[in-house]
Amino acid sequence: MTHPFICPNCGHRTSELDRNLGFTRQRKGCTKCGFAFLFELLDDYFPAPDAAFFVCDGEGRVIGCGKNSFAFTGLEEEDVIGQRVEQVLGLSFQNGDDPVATVLEWGVRALDKPVQVSGERDVAASAKADMFPAYDDDGGLLLVLTPDK
Repeated sequence: MTHPFICPNCGHRTSELDRNLGFTRQRKGCTKCGFAFLFELLDDYFPAPDAAFFVCDGEGRVIGCGKNSFAFTGLEEEDVIGQRVEQVLGLSFQNGDDPVATVLEWGVRALDKPVQVSGERDVAASAKADMFPAYDDDGGLLLVLTPDK
């Protein structure tokens, strides 16, 4: 049985039998752009063409920005690396919910969560957030922000 994977850097999707290279613990990287690791989606997921990708560590700090991140937020990768994703992107979820913490703590997906994103802008932009946990020893998450039309 194959599993769907997505590259947070370029958005390229693949189907793989395993998360690792052969019998090693080394994670598979993107064959298209060379990014160091892929995220397993568990079921088929089709991000919008204008979706922005952010990769976070187990503490919720940004460790990588991918496709459309600058176009949506106006923030360069070097401005966000090492900062908490909620703070640097100015994420504000409905009802004060914190799905980022839920994904990190429980290792579950959070899909289609309405959110306001500030980034570099004075006015927040509306978006939908999809979050996927990293299934490795370090934890972390993939945050995909799709701007509302």
